[in-house]
Amino acid sequence: MYKKILLTLDNSPADETILSHVAELAAHFGSKIILLHVADGFAARQFAQLKLAESEEIKADRDYLEKTAELLRAKKLTVETKLAMGSPPAEILKIAEAESCDLIAMAGHGHRFLGDLVHGSTITEVRHNTFIPLLVIRAKKK
Repeated sequence: MYKKILLTLDNSPADETILSHVAELAAHFGSKIILLHVADGFAARQFAQLKLAESEEIKADRDYLEKTAELLRAKKLTVETKLAMGSPPAEILKIAEAESCDLIAMAGHGHRFLGDLVHGSTITEVRHNTFIPLLVIRAKKK
């Protein structure tokens, strides 16, 4: 059913919640997991235009992706990592389509109206602009 699952990570405690769900799904269906983090700091957003060197944030994001991938590979799962730079919703949509993903999995932070206005809502933008099924798991409260 799910040959490729795009699992978006934001390098926060919310990732723990979605990782266990997707690991189970991937094990059950024999799915390939594509771990994606979208770096969206100033250096990441200007990286290509200004031909910047990788910032410490970008290096840390890459290391985080690889460590997370190794944890999943230790469970005998097939995992690929992708580090994108720019607008998270735009990059998620672009990569999900380019990779022909069957499912996009994301952790929700539980923002409500005011929080969405302040922080934006990646999930809202993704769900309104894709026909790929979307799995959203609410992050556990701290």
